[in-house]
Amino acid sequence: MRRPRDPRRPLAALLAGLAALAAAGCGYGFSHAYRARGGAERVHVRAFQNLSSDPELGAALTAALREELARRGASAGPDAPVAIEGEVGAGEGLPSSVTGSTFHVVLNARARLVSEGKVVGSLSVRREGDHLGGADPLETEGRRALELRRLAADAAREILEAFEDRDARAPAAQGAAGR
Repeated sequence: MRRPRDPRRPLAALLAGLAALAAAGCGYGFSHAYRARGGAERVHVRAFQNLSSDPELGAALTAALREELARRGASAGPDAPVAIEGEVGAGEGLPSSVTGSTFHVVLNARARLVSEGKVVGSLSVRREGDHLGGADPLETEGRRALELRRLAADAAREILEAFEDRDARAPAAQGAAGR
């Protein structure tokens, strides 16, 4: 004797299919390899000259650029044919609120993409942010340093996007769109 069919079975199959479809769109995907202008796949970041009173700002921007390149699989040592170099400075933290509890800080960076001794591209980046003052000057200065590090990471992403070779990426994007 045959068992009667469960009326909930098609609904369960539909829900399972929708769950699989939602999981497929979870945000993960394939990305293209980073290529700098001129088609270079590996880029070295030289230490940025620090033009500010903050002792570690040049190192923070250099480290942020190297970290972003490593994420994109394009980090290289000093023997790479292409390098990014430049200068970074910071504006003094002025109060940005009436009570003086919030301070405004500005990061200015100039970056150059150098290939075989020639400047291939240059860019000026300005980032601004606010940070809270602390209970004492030492805490306020620590919060300022953290805000400058965050601004350096934002500037690093913008610099790499500006120096990316858009033409090398275009054929792959067109091929995917034509499918």
